[in-house]
Amino acid sequence: MASSGASGGSGSPGSPCGACKFLRRKCAAECMFAPHFCAEDGAAQFAAIHKVFGASNAAKLLQQVAPADRSEAAATVTYEAQARLRDPIYGCVAHIFALQQQVASLQMQVLQAKAQVAQTMAAAAGPQGTTGSSPLLQRWPLEPESLSTQSSGCYSDMYCGFGDQEEGSYTK
Repeated sequence: MASSGASGGSGSPGSPCGACKFLRRKCAAECMFAPHFCAEDGAAQFAAIHKVFGASNAAKLLQQVAPADRSEAAATVTYEAQARLRDPIYGCVAHIFALQQQVASLQMQVLQAKAQVAQTMAAAAGPQGTTGSSPLLQRWPLEPESLSTQSSGCYSDMYCGFGDQEEGSYTK
């Protein structure tokens, strides 16, 4: 029987949650997916989960998680499934690598900007000033060894070494 509150309060009374809508079944009052997949856009989210993990495996996963953490687990599984559909080999790890590349690039830009500021300050001080007298000049530029282009917590050597590639290209 259809439940009036099974869709997490986001749909009309009696409407199935997004997962039950996708599976074309009635949404029971004790539906595991109802609090996490609304009637409006939950079907599209659950479609990715169903394609990658399967409905039964997703239900088992949510049952193993503490009720207080199920919402976060559902969001995480949804994100991983969508990432896995975009990139079947690396999944969300590809996005992590792209972000690591972006961080490394931004760190290098900061390093270059600090070096340029130090150079400008040294030129403004002129020959009468000493380069060691300013605390800013003592700290800048940073040593290039202090910046890393790769994460120190790589899961495997297979996944490291993407620093010289464009975003979206994740093969060695």
